[in-house]
Amino acid sequence: MNKTTPPNEQCVDIEFDKQHLWHPYTSMNNALPTYGVVSAEGVELKLANGVKIVDGTSSWWACVHGYSHPKIVAAIQQQAQQLSHVMFGGITHRPAVELARMLIDMTSKRLTKVFLADSGSIAVEVSIKMALQYWQGKNQPNKQKILTVKSGYHGDTFAAMSVCDPEGGMHTMFGELVTQQLFAPAPNSAFSESFDPQELSTLKQMFKDNHQQIAAVLIEPIMQGAGGMRFYHPEYLVALRTLCDQYDVLLILDEIATGFGRTGKLFAYEHANIEADILCLGKALTGGYVSLAATMCSDKVAKGVSDSPAGVFMHGPTFMGNPLACAAAIASLELINQQQWQAQVANIEAQMKLELAAAKHYQNVVDVRVLGAVGVLEMNATVNTAELQQQFVKLGVWIRPFANFIYIMPPYTITNIQLTRLTDAMKVVASQISLPNNDAAFVSHG
Repeated sequence: MNKTTPPNEQCVDIEFDKQHLWHPYTSMNNALPTYGVVSAEGVELKLANGVKIVDGTSSWWACVHGYSHPKIVAAIQQQAQQLSHVMFGGITHRPAVELARMLIDMTSKRLTKVFLADSGSIAVEVSIKMALQYWQGKNQPNKQKILTVKSGYHGDTFAAMSVCDPEGGMHTMFGELVTQQLFAPAPNSAFSESFDPQELSTLKQMFKDNHQQIAAVLIEPIMQGAGGMRFYHPEYLVALRTLCDQYDVLLILDEIATGFGRTGKLFAYEHANIEADILCLGKALTGGYVSLAATMCSDKVAKGVSDSPAGVFMHGPTFMGNPLACAAAIASLELINQQQWQAQVANIEAQMKLELAAAKHYQNVVDVRVLGAVGVLEMNATVNTAELQQQFVKLGVWIRPFANFIYIMPPYTITNIQLTRLTDAMKVVASQISLPNNDAAFVSHG
């Protein structure tokens, strides 16, 4: 006899979910409410009660083309009929080769090697391993530290946790198991304001004092996502690239959240016209349809890794280079290469700037900021995520606040009318919100 009785296929058993399923950053003692979704199309989610709501999050920033896109769905279906999965050890296949070719063509010239991983967090793990093995191959095994900045977020696995914000991240919960890294102050000059070179003083001193042990610098270019939805000045990245070259340190750019057009450039590093030694990609890579990430590196890094004592790169996930995921990614990148995203993101940015401007005058709003297809209301205190989610659903939208931020990162395919529903809902809730409250939910990156 079964321990549980399955419900009708068209229903979502919320009570079973509440009793048995973990959700991100929730307690099994006092879980946040969940909403059953039975289907999705375009930029709308259909709830179990038949109500359709506009998705303002792109399912954590990934579904840039919207849901049920015929091109991506067809690519997955066709690939499933041919080859759903095969081990990548000693075997290759067309989707992996073609995807690697596309990524090399799309990114900066020095990035010529591609490691296909499972998720964003693993892409970051892989990048850190690459940096450490590179210096082993250069006979400098003492270079084992990663320099990063405060207010960053790079994933939930252990090496990724070690480079997340040391105060707002997860470091204190796991003690000595989390490697102690080096943290510079967060970039301070805002994207749209003048750059203050004085903010580099501590960073420069850290390079000078610690470069002999620093393997790499790891940073989210232009936008710090889950660490505070902060947009910083491109000149900071220019200076960082210069310091890495001056002190012989690798530069790792985490474009998992920003890659493929989100900030108005194909990749956020293009705002600064720099190149990474190692690049992490994920989320929108497959259009959000299948979990896949990529870590790319230069010939120099690949040679150093291969010259290390191990002689090989020490990582190999079971589902590395999964054909279904690669097929979805190829279809997603073909849509990106049609260049429609440029006009779409520009239109989203202009509309959000216009429609969110009024919120600057709300009592509880500290700041309103927009960059590309990212719109943020920073509140003056932590919000009640469960309460606000309920209000947003009643208003016909899906917006998931965290900490003291109400933000949207909608699919690029959103219409003007649908986007207005999102911005109107943000303003309604922000204007009526009762603060402070300490019930916060962290937002995932990986």
